[in-house]
Amino acid sequence: MRQIKIILFVAIITALTSGCRTKTDTDSKQEILFQMEYRSYSPTLNHRGYIIDGDGNVLVYNNPDTWYYPDKDLRIAAGLVGQDIAECHSSGIKISKEELSKYSSLINNLAESKVSAVKTLPEETGTTQYICYEYIENSGIYQGTVIKMEGDIRCENLNFFTKKVVDWMKDIHDSLADLNTEHPAS
Repeated sequence: MRQIKIILFVAIITALTSGCRTKTDTDSKQEILFQMEYRSYSPTLNHRGYIIDGDGNVLVYNNPDTWYYPDKDLRIAAGLVGQDIAECHSSGIKISKEELSKYSSLINNLAESKVSAVKTLPEETGTTQYICYEYIENSGIYQGTVIKMEGDIRCENLNFFTKKVVDWMKDIHDSLADLNTEHPAS
């Protein structure tokens, strides 16, 4: 009887862990972990946002000359990500290793969750989207996951951690706005 219980226990543990992904490793080759992006086409294209790279650097962009967007499934080749990063500049903000690890460890949970149905509203205010990325090394592709979209297009990841990650990303955005207020461009 004891042997049967041990076999069942091992079988259950094996079944529960066999489909699990490994935790996102911030020390890997991952160039991009999170992105906050705002896009509006009224009256002209307004495209700005920030990227958090694998080292915790917050890189900003504002109407870059060239930009490569992920495809409809939010996949983008690593080479194109590198070119997008080249269009960014440092904000001077760096996320600590501990904080970056805390939030990047949630990427797999978000990636495995469903996203609510997309709602399109005729507001013409633009759309802000919060995205996280997993790097699939054997294919050289980044797979993006919608955390949340706000504005003209709305949807939300149904994961328990969505609000926590979005609030964190909004705090980073607010820090960037504070920097621009303290040091306005001339």
